[in-house]
Amino acid sequence: MINSRTITAVFWVSIAIVSVFIIWGAFFPSNVEYVLGLVDGFISKTFGWFYLLVTTGFVLFALFLIFGPYGKIKLGKSDDQPEYSYFTWFAFLFTAGMGVGLVFYGVTEPITHFYSPPSAEPETMAAAEESMQYTLFHWGFHPWATYAVFALALAYFKFRHRAPALISSAFAPLIGDRAKGPLGIGIDTLAVFATVFGIATSLGLGATQITAGLSYTFEGIPNTLVTNLIVILVITVLFMLSATTGINRGIRYLSWLNIILAIALMGFVFILGSSVQMIESFTTTMGNYLQNLPSMTFGMNTFEGDREFLNAWTLFYWAWWIGWSPFVGTFIARVSRGRTIREFVIGVTAIPVVFSAFWFSVFGIAGLEMDSTEGGIIHQLMNEMGNEVALFAFLESTPMAAVVIGIAVLLISSFFVTSADSGTFVLGMLTSGGKLNPSMGVKVIWGIILAATAAVLLWSGGLSALQMAMLIAAFPFAILMIFMCVSLLKALKSEHGILQMELKQREHDPEFRENQRKELRRRRKGFQKTLPDAEDEGEY
Repeated sequence: MINSRTITAVFWVSIAIVSVFIIWGAFFPSNVEYVLGLVDGFISKTFGWFYLLVTTGFVLFALFLIFGPYGKIKLGKSDDQPEYSYFTWFAFLFTAGMGVGLVFYGVTEPITHFYSPPSAEPETMAAAEESMQYTLFHWGFHPWATYAVFALALAYFKFRHRAPALISSAFAPLIGDRAKGPLGIGIDTLAVFATVFGIATSLGLGATQITAGLSYTFEGIPNTLVTNLIVILVITVLFMLSATTGINRGIRYLSWLNIILAIALMGFVFILGSSVQMIESFTTTMGNYLQNLPSMTFGMNTFEGDREFLNAWTLFYWAWWIGWSPFVGTFIARVSRGRTIREFVIGVTAIPVVFSAFWFSVFGIAGLEMDSTEGGIIHQLMNEMGNEVALFAFLESTPMAAVVIGIAVLLISSFFVTSADSGTFVLGMLTSGGKLNPSMGVKVIWGIILAATAAVLLWSGGLSALQMAMLIAAFPFAILMIFMCVSLLKALKSEHGILQMELKQREHDPEFRENQRKELRRRRKGFQKTLPDAEDEGEY
């Protein structure tokens, strides 16, 4: 099942490092939780400002790519057409970028912020408005800009310059041939490490919410760690079956199913709920979000001294998005050949943000309304049984509750399967020399490792351990992403100059064109030397 000629040193190094962590967590879970807590506390208190600045930098860089001079450059040859339709492309973005997190936090986060807002008086209209504003902040431009700049770097070098689909390939303009040596192996291994913990966090969240839904609906199913582990085992078998079908069947069809089910569930809640208030919440929240974006972005609570909300929510989210970026970014890059840079960045940032705003307006307002009507019942259940029950406590009040809850569990399970399937696909690419279609054996191995990592983190400390591991894994990768942006900008600047010269050459007299042809040849040779080595055309 595994061809030894296709896997690389990154595979073996990554397997060794992650296996050590799994063994450590399996035999010394309390020690894992203790060590993760120490490192997590140090990073969040000492380098929290770094997460805020770096994610903001990604937003500014994405805006520059949209409005700057490089927007017309295509991710591929000049005559390449997009590989997937807009609907399928957005379905991929929705599944990979939002995943189970959107369903998990749809009701949970607005209610949590309502009772514990960043600055407003709890349980007031101001708290409700602020809760919606900060929820959108956590799911808005910052995460999608992070995904966009990472994915763009990979897609640009892969499809326009035929480089291997590896993170290290994007560093060739900065480090040259060292991208193919030990330094490149280190870069790709770090990406694998961040990917494993990013996906494991999502899988852990999915498992806990599926278990909560089953336990809440069926009295005989306990909401325990053992049930969580059984859910992980069952889903692992399902996503391995999906992995055998490849990206154009399993992941594609599941992505379609995900977006159809999600829109159907959202439409059901919208029609039965306070539809006008939801629409008004959508417009108000978007306005508040855009108006207060600078202050939310740079706020570190330096003078108030209270960092609980910042550490528990904003810094966790920024770390989560950075940790997920190698997985989501690689997958988005894989399905984006043929689009221009401007089209790509707008598609990856604007559309998901608008969808997220409407999603939280629907579920957030409906959840807050039901919680208020029932005397705070959802918040009480969250305190007693965990945040994962919020969605099901809300759905229980809807007509045909059993059917609606069943659809919600199916949606979460489908997200779970698709995220894991996509994750094994990406990890297979990163550890097989950037092959666009990694072998089934490699994907199976990574599927088992992802499931084991999620199980170990739940065993070590539940959701808190998942969150701490995410924050830690994201820190070194954030530094790596900064250099990736610099490398991409350097390559785009060089190529844009060449493209401008080619345009001028076509417009002027023969003597000028001859001189420019010589200069163009010199520049092209210099530019090619900075790029990673191209692969054989057979790869495509």
